[in-house]
Amino acid sequence: VVYMQNSGIGNIINPVASLLNDKVYAIPCIFVVGWRGEPGIHDEPQHIYQGEVTLKLLEDMDIATFVIGKETTEAELYAKMKEFRNVLTNGKSVAFVVRKGALEYGNKVVYSNEYQMKREEVLEHIVAVTENDPIVSTTGKASRELFEIRERNGQGHECDFLTVGSMGHSSSIALGIAMSKKNEKIWCVDGDGACLMHMGSMAVLASRKPDNMVHIVLNNTAHETVGGMPTVAGNINLVTIAEGCGYPYAICVDNFADLDKELKAAKEAKSLRFIEVKCALGSRADLGRPTTTAIENKERFMERLN
Repeated sequence: VVYMQNSGIGNIINPVASLLNDKVYAIPCIFVVGWRGEPGIHDEPQHIYQGEVTLKLLEDMDIATFVIGKETTEAELYAKMKEFRNVLTNGKSVAFVVRKGALEYGNKVVYSNEYQMKREEVLEHIVAVTENDPIVSTTGKASRELFEIRERNGQGHECDFLTVGSMGHSSSIALGIAMSKKNEKIWCVDGDGACLMHMGSMAVLASRKPDNMVHIVLNNTAHETVGGMPTVAGNINLVTIAEGCGYPYAICVDNFADLDKELKAAKEAKSLRFIEVKCALGSRADLGRPTTTAIENKERFMERLN
């Protein structure tokens, strides 16, 4: 059984088509898919198109689907599970697509870690040092907080590319910019979950060694934006991994004094730097979302780069 948000469907297409498919190994799998961006349900821009094509993508991969909503009864679910058993027996996969609010739960699990620095405050320190340098920020709350910091500071948003969706790709985007804008300092504000999702990009980044880029990973050991479930980033050493990939400088900080010291040094450095920042879990209850569109963000950022 594989549980995922529908934004992860793109990541399963290759193994489903080339490994699980009944024309290959015929390994049956049950997918439980959270349906973000369902047509007619308000959601963030990065989920709209994914939501529109969710069912079609699954059907195109020959995955039988059943949509679970608030109105779905246990009898209907059991009947569908019985039907799906025959599908699974034949080496094919099935998917239960779960609408928003379809599942009830009791006590909400509250996750925490031992770190003290709040992510939004860390971002404020980063912005204070980067000044007008381009920033590529990862998907989730980090980009939302960066947007609000600019608003509070009375600054524009032309220096920031907010990587909505595309989890794990912000460092690759930043690398491309750093390679084409060699006279600018490029900052990537990554997250531990995103970094883990496409960790191979660290090896590529380090092999190119852009001397005008800083790769910051905000590590709160959790997928906070989607509920706070833990990542494995609390059990591994990202600095050692960065060094093994070939980053010429890698360090971890867990307090503001060390953070400020490393940010200022990175600003002046003429080599690629990796900074892991240990952050607490949590965000403001009134944290907003960007009030500009993704297209507006892209166009302003492009104008800034040009």
